[in-house]
Amino acid sequence: SSRVLWTLAVTQFQQIFQIRKMSSANRISYSEKYFDEVYEYRHVILPHDIAKLVPKGRLLSETEWRNLGVQQSRGWVHYAIHRPEPHILLFRRPVTEETIQAAAAAGTQ
Repeated sequence: SSRVLWTLAVTQFQQIFQIRKMSSANRISYSEKYFDEVYEYRHVILPHDIAKLVPKGRLLSETEWRNLGVQQSRGWVHYAIHRPEPHILLFRRPVTEETIQAAAAAGTQ
Protein backbone atom coordinates (compact mmCIF):
# COMPACT_ATOMS: atom_id res chain seq x y z
CA SER A 1 0.00 0.00 0.00
CA SER A 2 1.04 3.63 -0.24
CA ARG A 3 1.50 3.80 3.54
CA VAL A 4 4.05 0.96 3.41
CA LEU A 5 5.92 2.70 0.57
CA TRP A 6 5.91 5.96 2.52
CA THR A 7 7.27 4.21 5.61
CA LEU A 8 10.04 2.61 3.53
CA ALA A 9 10.92 5.98 1.99
CA VAL A 10 11.07 7.66 5.40
CA THR A 11 13.23 4.82 6.75
CA GLN A 12 15.65 5.11 3.83
CA PHE A 13 15.82 8.89 4.30
CA GLN A 14 16.63 8.41 7.98
CA GLN A 15 19.40 5.94 7.11
CA ILE A 16 20.89 8.34 4.58
CA PHE A 17 20.66 11.24 7.04
CA GLN A 18 22.38 9.19 9.73
CA ILE A 19 25.19 8.19 7.39
CA ARG A 20 25.68 11.77 6.18
CA LYS A 21 25.68 12.91 9.80
CA MET A 22 28.71 10.65 10.36
CA SER A 23 30.48 12.72 7.65
CA SER A 24 30.52 9.89 5.19
CA ALA A 25 30.99 12.31 2.32
CA ASN A 26 34.63 12.54 3.41
CA ARG A 27 35.01 8.82 2.65
CA ILE A 28 33.65 9.00 -0.90
CA SER A 29 36.46 8.82 -3.49
CA TYR A 30 36.39 10.65 -6.82
CA SER A 31 38.45 9.70 -9.86
CA GLU A 32 40.26 12.16 -12.07
CA LYS A 33 38.17 13.17 -15.07
CA TYR A 34 38.83 11.50 -18.40
CA PHE A 35 37.48 12.30 -21.86
CA ASP A 36 36.60 11.14 -25.33
CA GLU A 37 35.28 13.28 -28.21
CA VAL A 38 31.74 13.34 -26.82
CA TYR A 39 31.85 12.97 -23.03
CA GLU A 40 33.81 13.79 -19.93
CA TYR A 41 33.80 10.87 -17.47
CA ARG A 42 34.57 10.17 -13.86
CA HIS A 43 33.82 7.41 -11.42
CA VAL A 44 32.91 7.68 -7.77
CA ILE A 45 33.73 4.99 -5.23
CA LEU A 46 31.27 4.71 -2.36
CA PRO A 47 32.18 3.20 1.01
CA HIS A 48 30.33 -0.09 1.47
CA ASP A 49 28.01 1.27 4.19
CA ILE A 50 26.70 3.86 1.72
CA ALA A 51 26.79 1.50 -1.28
CA LYS A 52 24.31 -0.84 0.39
CA LEU A 53 21.72 1.97 0.15
CA VAL A 54 22.04 2.21 -3.65
CA PRO A 55 18.94 0.77 -5.37
CA LYS A 56 19.80 -2.40 -7.28
CA GLY A 57 19.51 -2.71 -11.04
CA ARG A 58 18.82 0.89 -12.04
CA LEU A 59 20.56 4.19 -12.56
CA LEU A 60 20.33 6.93 -9.95
CA SER A 61 18.77 10.33 -10.49
CA GLU A 62 20.80 13.39 -9.53
CA THR A 63 18.69 13.79 -6.39
CA GLU A 64 19.39 10.19 -5.37
CA TRP A 65 23.16 10.33 -5.79
CA ARG A 66 23.35 13.72 -4.07
CA ASN A 67 21.31 12.30 -1.16
CA LEU A 68 23.94 9.57 -0.82
CA GLY A 69 26.55 12.30 -0.28
CA VAL A 70 28.09 12.45 -3.76
CA GLN A 71 29.20 16.03 -4.42
CA GLN A 72 30.07 17.24 -7.89
CA SER A 73 29.18 20.12 -10.18
CA ARG A 74 26.05 20.23 -12.31
CA GLY A 75 25.62 18.25 -15.49
CA TRP A 76 26.91 14.85 -14.34
CA VAL A 77 24.66 11.87 -15.10
CA HIS A 78 24.90 8.36 -13.63
CA TYR A 79 25.06 6.52 -16.96
CA ALA A 80 26.10 2.91 -16.31
CA ILE A 81 26.18 0.20 -13.68
CA HIS A 82 29.37 -1.83 -13.32
CA ARG A 83 27.77 -5.00 -11.97
CA PRO A 84 30.96 -6.61 -10.59
CA GLU A 85 31.50 -3.50 -8.43
CA PRO A 86 28.15 -1.80 -7.71
CA HIS A 87 29.82 0.51 -5.14
CA ILE A 88 31.50 2.31 -8.09
CA LEU A 89 29.17 4.81 -9.76
CA LEU A 90 30.00 5.77 -13.36
CA PHE A 91 29.23 9.35 -14.40
CA ARG A 92 29.51 11.33 -17.61
CA ARG A 93 28.57 14.72 -19.02
CA PRO A 94 28.87 16.23 -22.49
CA VAL A 95 32.22 17.75 -23.36
CA THR A 96 32.02 21.52 -23.72
CA GLU A 97 34.45 24.07 -25.14
CA GLU A 98 35.27 25.01 -21.54
CA THR A 99 36.14 21.36 -20.77
CA ILE A 100 38.46 21.18 -23.79
CA GLN A 101 40.21 24.43 -22.83
CA ALA A 102 40.64 23.31 -19.20
CA ALA A 103 42.10 19.96 -20.32
CA ALA A 104 44.48 21.69 -22.73
CA ALA A 105 45.61 24.11 -20.02
CA ALA A 106 46.23 21.20 -17.65
CA GLY A 107 48.05 19.24 -20.36
CA THR A 108 45.67 16.28 -20.16
CA GLN A 109 43.23 14.51 -22.45
